[in-house]
Amino acid sequence: MNVVFDLGAVLLSWQPARLLRHYFPERLAGEPEAVTLAQQVFGDPNWLAFDRGALTLPEVVADTAARLNLPAGPLHALVRGIGAALTPLSDSVALLRALHVLRLVGQGRGPVKGLYYLSNMPQPYARYLLQQHDFFDCFDGGIFSADVGFIKPEPAIYQLLQLRHALVPGRTLLIDDLVTNVQAAQALGWHGVVFESAAQLRVELKTHGLLGG
Repeated sequence: MNVVFDLGAVLLSWQPARLLRHYFPERLAGEPEAVTLAQQVFGDPNWLAFDRGALTLPEVVADTAARLNLPAGPLHALVRGIGAALTPLSDSVALLRALHVLRLVGQGRGPVKGLYYLSNMPQPYARYLLQQHDFFDCFDGGIFSADVGFIKPEPAIYQLLQLRHALVPGRTLLIDDLVTNVQAAQALGWHGVVFESAAQLRVELKTHGLLGG
């Protein structure tokens, strides 16, 4: 089985509401307000265009500041620092490393054939993460959305990963924290796991015969 990992909120911590409360404490009285603002910032079509590589960091900051009446200085600091805020989730990374060992031992003929990543990620963060985290050495390849102009859950980004690495859909498993992304993969014939925690993922991997008891 080929295993494809999402990054944010699966292998890397992603807490947008917490970030916004740090940078805009005077505007956000509590968690509900922070969650709402996070959706307004990161769920907007212009942020998705940033994910796609169609907008630059200064452009998305300028648009977001004007659209939501946010001070540009703190917003720029927040957006510029997101790469550093995406810190590894140690328990999830440990599972990735365990699969990597199994792949090496099996030399592609064991339960784990290949390991890949598929992430909606703007280019500045993608480059930073590749330089900072050695767990990327576990992967046989992957795609960042901004490098190809497609984002999940668009079918084209899954199909491109398939094409590049000769993945057989029925022998490929996506691990992603968003149901819509998993459903898009399943519509193409992939298997899918909606990530909730490393403990839950370990059980799922055992169910798929990818980890021992």
